[in-house]
Amino acid sequence: MFARGETVVQLMEKLAPKHYAVQDDKIGLQVGTLRKEIKKVLIALDVTPEVVDEASALGCELIIAHHAVIYRPLAHLRTDTPAGALASALLRNDIAVYISHTNLDTADGGMNDWMAEALELEGRGVLEEVHTDKLFKLAVFVPETHAEAVRNALFQAGAGWIGNYSHCSFNVPGTGTFLPREGSEPFLGKPGKLEQAAEIRIETVVPDSVRKAVVSAMLKAHPYEEVAYDLYPMDLKGRSFGLGRVGKLASAESLDAFAERVKTALDVPFVRVVGAPDKSIRKVAVLGGSGSRYIRHASFAGADVLVTGDIDYHTAHDALAAGLAIVDPGHNAEKIMKRKVAEWLGNKLKEQKYETEVFASQIATEPFRLK
Repeated sequence: MFARGETVVQLMEKLAPKHYAVQDDKIGLQVGTLRKEIKKVLIALDVTPEVVDEASALGCELIIAHHAVIYRPLAHLRTDTPAGALASALLRNDIAVYISHTNLDTADGGMNDWMAEALELEGRGVLEEVHTDKLFKLAVFVPETHAEAVRNALFQAGAGWIGNYSHCSFNVPGTGTFLPREGSEPFLGKPGKLEQAAEIRIETVVPDSVRKAVVSAMLKAHPYEEVAYDLYPMDLKGRSFGLGRVGKLASAESLDAFAERVKTALDVPFVRVVGAPDKSIRKVAVLGGSGSRYIRHASFAGADVLVTGDIDYHTAHDALAAGLAIVDPGHNAEKIMKRKVAEWLGNKLKEQKYETEVFASQIATEPFRLK
């Protein structure tokens, strides 16, 4: 059985939820339709004519890309222009394009974590906060016989996390009363007779990002026909998600040695370096894509170096003045996402018994070369 397009995207959004994206970012379905069976998916950094040809040759019905194929407003859709010709090729081959951009950058276990892991950074934190998970308190009343089963269902769905502690809950015994009415099918008691039951009030914390999944798991595990529960927002800050990562190397190394590390880890042919060759590097900030505006963020975080792309001349001077080194591997260093997303999504589809295949694009979309 092959997954439908809507299902593939729903799985992708478990890795990179759309609400993690920065405001006005061009994400989501941009070309074609998801209302079809998907036998093959291609993961790409950019959607170019060569990538479309690759997808067509493989027989892919869907491309999931990092960079938007429609980024600037289109005044027209003429097939004698590059943008129009690209759209025409996609539509002619019935290939849909779905974009996962800053939501993938921000996601836990997404783009910036992959880059930080490649550089072997330890004790990672967020460079700039974009989204904070709201917290809810869930209280549910469960018969004593089923309290453990319901608790386990809540925890497995993502409830009960407080900092680095999981399976957190508070349990209070009590007596529940109810009178089943005509047409009811009570788990305990009989219709028309007032019933008293020994119950446990289970309280736990639920992040907004898994709220629906937690409630669904609770209702499925609960034995009652009608489940009594409360769910209300808390005035507490949940987990933060954001762009970029800050972490430390296991030991300090020179800037030039670190630049070589970046070239190897991110598989790029060259890097641009700002700073003295022998500058000691231990604390590192990394941000995939274009990071010129994050110089202050990296300096404020106490980083010795910022690894990011598209650094301009004046920003480089600003970094030097601030005592911050820069290693610029280019925007195309984000190509790390092709293999990572393909592996993640492919595994999720297999777990759900779908035969849909996922491929990482082999097309190089780096526009620059050294001469």
